[in-house]
Formats: sequence, structure tokens, C-alpha cells
Amino acid sequence: MPASPSTARAINDRLALRLLQQEGPLTAGQLKQLTGLSRPTVADLVERLGAAGLIAVVGEAGEQRRGPNAKVYGIVADRAHLAALDVRTEGVAVAVADLVGRVLAEASVPIAGDAGTGPALEQAVTLVERVAKEAGAERLHTVGIGAPGLVDPSSGELRDSTGLPEWHRRFVATLQERLPEARVSVENETNLAALAEQRDGAARDRDTFVLLWLGHGTGAAVVLDGALRRGASGGTGEIGFLPVPGTTALPSSTDCEGGFHSLASSAAVVELAAECGVPVGSGQGASQVGVVRAAAGVVRGAVAQVWEEGAAAGPVPGSPEEQPPAAPAPAARFLDALADRLALGVASVVAILDPGCVVLGGEVGEAGGEELAARVQDRIARMTPLATEVRTTALGGGAVLRGALLTARDRAQEELFTPGERLPQPSPGW
Repeated sequence: MPASPSTARAINDRLALRLLQQEGPLTAGQLKQLTGLSRPTVADLVERLGAAGLIAVVGEAGEQRRGPNAKVYGIVADRAHLAALDVRTEGVAVAVADLVGRVLAEASVPIAGDAGTGPALEQAVTLVERVAKEAGAERLHTVGIGAPGLVDPSSGELRDSTGLPEWHRRFVATLQERLPEARVSVENETNLAALAEQRDGAARDRDTFVLLWLGHGTGAAVVLDGALRRGASGGTGEIGFLPVPGTTALPSSTDCEGGFHSLASSAAVVELAAECGVPVGSGQGASQVGVVRAAAGVVRGAVAQVWEEGAAAGPVPGSPEEQPPAAPAPAARFLDALADRLALGVASVVAILDPGCVVLGGEVGEAGGEELAARVQDRIARMTPLATEVRTTALGGGAVLRGALLTARDRAQEELFTPGERLPQPSPGW
């Protein structure tokens, strides 16, 4: 059936706004060319969107033609302000942006493990309010939160999880109370990192891939045919509970020790480095942040050492048969052992999902870079007939905050850019 006039107008408006978001300010002539709409239709939608306060004249185009210069239209960026939050066990990072996603202010604050629920909540919420004020935002339209743990797909709230502080579970409700006009939503941190890698990072050319997050713990996000898959209970990608060889026990319903977590968490990476004779930097502390930094530091140092040793070795005189195989240096031995461990988890994912691409994310994945990714890919090629490319993150530890901002922007634009009757959700590329 043909669309009703109101539906056709809404579709045309959304198309024009999408182009203005993707391409930047445009003239009416450029909108006509890009949309394929008639000149009168473009003129009508420009007037309609201007009256709604969504677009405005932002300049003039000095086109080589007679008559006045063409007006250039752009989205009214301060029509709404957005906040993105990366909520970790020991701190919160916040970024506030305008409607087109341009970051206006950002900050972070550590939260001590013994701070208590009330003081921790006050610290986190106060940070959001302070950053919003610094950004010049009188109110926040949409807030996107990335947090560890399971998000209930029916309620959209964080489920009770062992190992997470009480203030995590109360944070969303508390923030909503303090910001009653804002639309607040929460998503698993690894899922948001995957969305960011798909839109702006290492998986831009992939509709199907898996992100393996390597930070304090381990997690995975699954994107199939362009869509993020959360599972029946929101637990898709809880790879830390995956039973794997090389552990001394099996994981339980309340504890992932004995699962893949035991081999690939930051603490396990630090222990593995020590076993391989690679020195681990001191002074990082025993906190989760300290352990993550220690793990990323030792991996980054090992990669640098391998590169230095490879560059210094140069060609060796004599035939290969005359040269006895050299024992791998501690740095190379450590990276090989770490790749062996990671390959166990990746091979399991590949056998079930056949994603074709796995991105190593998080602080440890970023530190390992192409050197670690190549080692894991080499092992996967020997373990499965399914062709799988292993890539390193392009966004690193900032992927969660970026994913939260993209999600908040999409939700705000979905509401503000759809006057009248509601249209289907935008595609993943929107």
C-alpha cells in the first residue's frame, strides 16, 4: 500500500536529517540531489524541519551561479544534550555531547571500594551533573550507560551479579531520580564496545563479528547480520564462564573461576607473565584498576621487546640446517602462551557462530595489538576449518564510552527526528 501523506513526510524528513548527520551541512540543492526528491518537496521539508527547531541556516555556499548564494542547512546541535557513562567497578567516566554527537565536556572520578553505597552514588551522580554544567547543558535529553554485568532484556535494568558493588545496581534508578526529564538506559559494557567498533572502529566493514573483551575480566559481544544479539536472559557473550581445558576446576553458576576467566583475566595474564620470566611492573597496586594496568603494561612491554629482538637479530649467516633452533625469549614465550589461552575461547566461539572476524578489545587486547592478534589467528587457523580473521581494537578502552554516546545519540535522534507517527528503528549504520 502507498504511504499516507503524513508517513511520506516523516520518511522524507528522516532521510534528510540522516544525510545532514552523515554528510554535515547541506544546501537545498544538495539535499535534492542526494534524496532524489523534487525541489518543492525539499523546500517543504526544509521549512517543516526549520519550524520544528531541528535544522537552521548555518552559512552560505558560494556557488558559481547568478543570484544570491545558496543557504546551507545544518542540524541544530544544541536542540538536545546527551550524556554517555562508562561505569566500572572502581570509577565512572562521563562525556556530555550535543545532538550530533560532538563531545562538549568529559571527566572521570575514581570510587573507592570502601566508599559505601550512598557516598559512591553521590560521587557518580554529582560527576554527571558537573560535566553537564561544564558542557553548558541545562538539561540532559538522553543518557546512555555502559556497565559490567547482565542487563535484563525485559526490564532494561542491571541484574544482581556477584562481584559487583551494590551502588552499581542502584545507580540507574538514582540517576533517573536526579534527572527526571532524561531518558536513561543501561547496556552491557562489552555490547556497547562492539557497537562502537562496528560503527567507528575495527569492524566497520563487518556485519557479523565477535568482540572479545580482555580487561579486568573477560566478555564477548556477538553481532550477527548487523544486529547485536543479547540472548534470552541478556547473557550472550558471558565467555568467562566457558569451561576450557587448562583450569583446575569448573565454573559455577555464581563464580566464573575455573572457566575461561581463569586463563584470560588481567590477574591471570599477570601471573602468566611471571611464570614466563617476564618482569611485571611494580607499584600498580592490588585494585582492579591496578591489575588491569599491570596486565596491559606487561603485554605492551612484551610486544615491544619482541619487536626490538626481531629488529636486532637480522640475518644469520650459514644455512638453516647449520643453525640450531634458538629458544624463544621470555617475551615471545609469554605472548605465545597467552595466545594459546585466548585461542581456546576464540575457537569455541568460532565453532558455534562462525563469525568470520574476532576483534580483541579491552585494555589487554589494545596492548597486544597486531602482534597478539596475529598469534591468535595463527592458532585458530590450525584449530578450525572456518576462516577467521583476528583483529585488534581500534578504540581500546574508550570503546565503551564511545558506544554509550552513539547509543544515546541514536535514541535522541529517533525521538526528535520522528515527528507525528513513529517509524521503524534506524538501521545499524544510522
